[in-house]
Amino acid sequence: MTGMLPGEGWHLIADLIDGAHLDDADRIERILTDAAKAAGATLLEVRLHKFGAGFGVTGVALLAESHISIHTWPEYGTACVDIFMCGKSNDLNAALAVIVAGLQAMVGQQAMHRRAFGSDGTRRRVDDRF
Repeated sequence: MTGMLPGEGWHLIADLIDGAHLDDADRIERILTDAAKAAGATLLEVRLHKFGAGFGVTGVALLAESHISIHTWPEYGTACVDIFMCGKSNDLNAALAVIVAGLQAMVGQQAMHRRAFGSDGTRRRVDDRF
């Protein structure tokens, strides 16, 4: 994303449908690594857990810019993806495209949220909402 303000990041959340290879932890590790590269992010580490033969995988690619996480349900052909980056030049959509292609999936729904951090005088404590 370009044109970001200081203390700003973007959070892309997507639900993937009709996917394949959703129980293949090795493939998912490669996909997350490739997604980080496509986004122009700095990969620090990938951590995955496979729940057993035929079951899903959960994991995260830790990035200097934040993270890419995934949780899969092979029995439903679905995966939930969460991509958050605070780098000014990262391309979250490119990361998602790599994940979608790698899992041979389609995007069921997605949302992009602006995330703000730091202090610019516009934020309130949670208790101040009420």
